Amino acid sequence: MPYNIRSKRAHEEIEYIFCTLLPQNGLFVREEQIRLSHQMLDTLLYKQIALCDAGVGIGKTYAYLVACILMRKYASMMGESIVSGSHTVVVSTSSIALQKAVLREYIPFLSKILQNHKVIASPLRAVVRKGKEHFVCDYRLEQRIAAVREKHKNPAQRKALLSLKRHSDIDEVQGISGFDRKLVCVPKFCPRECPGRKECRYQKYLEQAKKPEVFIQICNHNYLLADALHRSKEYRPLLSDYKALIVDEAHKLQEAAMQMYGKSFSQESVLELSSFLIKEHQSREAGRIREVSENLLLSLKELYPQMESGRIRFVATRESSLLFAPVITKYRQVREQLKGSVSKWVLNRLEETEGILRVFQKSDKNHILYLQRGRGEFPVLCTASRDIPHILHATLWQGNTPAILTSGTLKAGQGFSRTRQITGLEGKERVREYVAESPFQYRENCLLYLPKNLKKVKRGSREEVLMLTEQIHSLIRATNGHTLVLFTSYSLMSGVYQMLRDCLPFDLVEVWRHSQEEIVRFKSLENGVLFAAGSCWEGVDFPGDMVSSLIIVKLPFAVPDPISEAEQEKYDTLEAYIKSIIVPDMQKKLRQGFGRAIRTEQDTCVVSILDHRAVVGGRYHKAVISALPKCLMTDDIREVEAFIRRKKNTDYYGK
Repeated sequence: MPYNIRSKRAHEEIEYIFCTLLPQNGLFVREEQIRLSHQMLDTLLYKQIALCDAGVGIGKTYAYLVACILMRKYASMMGESIVSGSHTVVVSTSSIALQKAVLREYIPFLSKILQNHKVIASPLRAVVRKGKEHFVCDYRLEQRIAAVREKHKNPAQRKALLSLKRHSDIDEVQGISGFDRKLVCVPKFCPRECPGRKECRYQKYLEQAKKPEVFIQICNHNYLLADALHRSKEYRPLLSDYKALIVDEAHKLQEAAMQMYGKSFSQESVLELSSFLIKEHQSREAGRIREVSENLLLSLKELYPQMESGRIRFVATRESSLLFAPVITKYRQVREQLKGSVSKWVLNRLEETEGILRVFQKSDKNHILYLQRGRGEFPVLCTASRDIPHILHATLWQGNTPAILTSGTLKAGQGFSRTRQITGLEGKERVREYVAESPFQYRENCLLYLPKNLKKVKRGSREEVLMLTEQIHSLIRATNGHTLVLFTSYSLMSGVYQMLRDCLPFDLVEVWRHSQEEIVRFKSLENGVLFAAGSCWEGVDFPGDMVSSLIIVKLPFAVPDPISEAEQEKYDTLEAYIKSIIVPDMQKKLRQGFGRAIRTEQDTCVVSILDHRAVVGGRYHKAVISALPKCLMTDDIREVEAFIRRKKNTDYYGK
């Protein structure tokens, strides 16, 4: 990269910040973190897009924040004048926890240090941007408080409701009921003639968020994509204009895009639309819409009984098309009849719903269509776009805005080809790739155990449960508890847990659907065992001796569904599909799970994979090894126990 005098100074300041200022203020800095920040700064200065795979412990958040700060400071080197508010940066994340950490920890820490040492002239200002449903509508809050004033209500929920007078952000209040939240949040359609608009805390929040001195806008991936969609349709943007984009936890971007650009039709959405019509004094039309819609859903339930087992692919037939026709007609008639009588927003909702129904009637080839079981007796009709990569390219990457996509699991196997494919960056010239390996000493502190005595048994059988129970029992004993067991199936987890819960002298905790209470309980135990699945494969942190044994029960291959079936159609053979899609996705998920093992420089851990396909000679052994850091390996349970005894002190066993 050719440097001019300004870019050279910017890079010199990275060295000064990381090598002098941050260590002086108690932050441990690694060489790989400094190199990563240099790479990120070049990406921003030269308006490129970087895929940065940053291993556990790198400190990527400080790396990209420092790069963003120096980009703004040295913006004139890019031929741009430094105008107040013209160099806003968006940091998009997947988790609320990271958003809070960036806002309340990382940015204040950097702001204070850099100001004190004259690196920046004014404090760094940041704001979290999120949707209306996260904020209190003061007018609706007063109505709700009045409605429950004389009624019997759960004391904790009443206290939470009243506390919203002091907290405009509903996410900051613990114990608020889902029903109350729905009734008091800012509505999707916020009328300009609202009597409380002048004093509205949400409107004041928007005014503060859009002030020119705000440098960093923090949001989640869905909000970023919603803003991109608004811009592509020339609607009013949700975010202030920005000059650089950071996508942290970027491995979650495609999932967010599937949600954003997918559509659904359900009883819940029908009831919501009906309520909007009733509020605009159109009760008769609301009843007509609800009646025809629920009749359609019941008819589809009878037509597709196999939906009860989960998601099923939807293919239009003559019979199904006849079911949709009168419902579409009714929606069109109601929409035409209500023009000029209801808000434009409600008319748009009617038109959008009519459009979803037409997609199903004609089995639109641009969408993947499927049915899934809803909460009640009615099914849910879902659409997913077939062209998410193209949409992401058109809405996020087509301009000249520099962007950094970073995560600990962007690379699969030996490269970024799968990430490029799903994010719309395949074949794009201005994309650069960078791998920042974890600084942790896996060769010394981690032992990978692939047992040689695994049997190939029928999935879901009692024999499988018995075999895994025996293996897990031996490992828990060998490491004296301190174990996290990751499953890919809740039913298998339940079967093994039931067989082990009375056979071990350790506290066993079972987590269903990421129950935070159970995770907190496990963390309070001295040498417990946690059985987990689902979202516990990532985003949970168990440092120190808390988890000294990580057991991955099965390789985390994705469960086939209508979306994966549609993707498979692009490939000539099943083998090509498995190699290009299935294996890279498994490798990413495996790396996420593996990342639960070692969280600090001092951690030591045994990682066991109890899948016969992963062992030496197994079908996916090479794919597993290429996905994980280099570490010691064994197939002997005795070496597992010896490793733990060698690495742990006497207190470990006394706990």
